Amino acid sequence: MNILQALFFPPEQPGGVSSMVPYIQERFIKLGWQMELFSLPKRVRSKGQDEIVFETFDHTAYTGNIIVDKYIQTYRDYIWWTKMRVKKQYDIIHAHHPIAALVMKQLFPETPLAVTIHSSYERELILNGKIAEGGPEHRFLMSIYGELEAKADQLLTVSESFRSYIAPQIKHADRIKVIPNGFDEKRFKPIAHDNAVTQLITVCRLVPAKGLDVLLHACAELKKQGHPFMLHIIGDGPIREELELLAVRLDLYDDIIFYGYMLHPEEFMPFFDVFVLPSRAEAFGSVFAEAALCWLALVGTNVGGIAEQIDDGVNGLLVPPEDPAALAAALEKVVTDPAYRYNLARAGWDKAKKVYSLSRVISQLKKVYIQMKPE
Repeated sequence: MNILQALFFPPEQPGGVSSMVPYIQERFIKLGWQMELFSLPKRVRSKGQDEIVFETFDHTAYTGNIIVDKYIQTYRDYIWWTKMRVKKQYDIIHAHHPIAALVMKQLFPETPLAVTIHSSYERELILNGKIAEGGPEHRFLMSIYGELEAKADQLLTVSESFRSYIAPQIKHADRIKVIPNGFDEKRFKPIAHDNAVTQLITVCRLVPAKGLDVLLHACAELKKQGHPFMLHIIGDGPIREELELLAVRLDLYDDIIFYGYMLHPEEFMPFFDVFVLPSRAEAFGSVFAEAALCWLALVGTNVGGIAEQIDDGVNGLLVPPEDPAALAAALEKVVTDPAYRYNLARAGWDKAKKVYSLSRVISQLKKVYIQMKPE
């Protein structure tokens, strides 16, 4: 079977989806399947001119809105690039972004299309203060889910919570298959270590949706209580300077290191003790599974896919979002009790190996592809 994996971001782009799909490709090729990757390069901008028509709603009602216009132009650019580069037929196309999915169905209508919806762009824009909930951009982006249902042969997503999130926008939510992200455990190598001071680490894009302001306030409380720690922040983004200034204001300058962007943080994580990320929303939260496979204790918020990965008090700790005091209390538990921290990390590693292995994803995807393949 010959399958095209249609991404939006190139495989080298940081992020759970872009970094995971090449490993899926590698495994399928080893099984004797044919699989290729396709994505839109960053350099392709404002090339497409095609008229865009949706089946389930009229997007021209939103013409003139900056975010919607940019989305439609990106759609056109993806069409232009696909026409330029994709010259052969595939048995199945598996898209990992709404634009990739809709373009592929438009250009190859007879090819069965699977779509994995990995995250909610509209929710990220709302949490990052870019659009208003219920505003025109939000309504446009929510309408895309119904268009995907109309065009795709199989909808998939990465968590039960995200299936529930999009269910009101589509007609047959029961037909969505949930396949959580999977990780090649060979990439993750836990390392025995004994840090004199507990080392906390977080890995994310520095945007409001990740809740790092809440984390800094929790760390300030932890320091006030006299518990030593170091917080390592890996990632970059538009609010880095704001977070650095907040760290100074909270008297955390000597307790935090900002590293900026790092290509392979999983090579760095095993030397730390606790992974913490108080996201305001996460469809899945791949970095939690990656941290678990590095044998770190997990502390996260009770939202979306994080809450499906962490069983509170068993393989990690969950706290409400927007609650620095609760986060500080959770961090106090893992900072002051190494044995408890170790047990959480061990349980987290066990669950990640069992539930989020790449082998499990390959097995589930094989079933989907075989069911979709035309006779």
